[in-house]
Amino acid sequence: MSDNTGRFVWYELLTTDPQSAMAFYTEVVGWKTQRWEEGNYTMWVGSQGPLGGVTQLPEPAKQMGAPPYWQANVEVANVDQTVEKVKQLGGKVYVVEDVPTVGRFAVIADPQGAVIAVFTPSSAMQSHDVTKTGEFSWHELYTTDHEAAFEFYRQIAGWERLGEFDMGAMGKYLLWGRNGKQLGGMMTKPKDMKTPDGREVPPSWMYYVTMDDLDAALARAKAKGVTVLNGPMEVPGGQRIVQLMDPQGAAFALVTPPKA
Repeated sequence: MSDNTGRFVWYELLTTDPQSAMAFYTEVVGWKTQRWEEGNYTMWVGSQGPLGGVTQLPEPAKQMGAPPYWQANVEVANVDQTVEKVKQLGGKVYVVEDVPTVGRFAVIADPQGAVIAVFTPSSAMQSHDVTKTGEFSWHELYTTDHEAAFEFYRQIAGWERLGEFDMGAMGKYLLWGRNGKQLGGMMTKPKDMKTPDGREVPPSWMYYVTMDDLDAALARAKAKGVTVLNGPMEVPGGQRIVQLMDPQGAAFALVTPPKA
């Protein structure tokens, strides 16, 4: 595997109303926006440069019942080889596409059904310092079998198991990362985990954005019509988090910087 395999390099919001989403996140998180040179695509730009984009939720995804959602891109050495591996391991492949001058990507689902993208850039992409405000710093998977899910990602992205946290009745929280550095957690979701409208939460990823001042960001989000899913609360390690759903229905979370 290349040294960069398993890195998170880009975060996309697929939504029903990109204009409203841009107004929301620029106010709440503080990102700037920058139109991509072609197509209906706008980039999110943080203090360290572009970190993702926003675009219309594709019609086929809508027809499959997908709500607006955040989709991360994980770097792999070769998208086509990874796609073959995904199929062998029981995952699904929805899209494989080239972005001229940028790279090749595939939208996949793991065997439990959570959607993510794998990406091979045409040229090296700079890593961001994720402790800075406005950067994505934690990646959390809620799934039906987190041990099986971890094994899948270990094989396609080279992620390492870095520990486990016992949450009592909620079960185990598996900590994973790369090169010894934690990137996120995985857990088997509780049976009673529901969306605000009462539906069962499907296997899915939630991405956490670092904020210097969680309470101020939450106040801005509430003023813009956010739904609070969980929190704010302190988590092991001393960070504070809050899990939210934006006005279009995409889930995301905010976190205070990890303690040094």
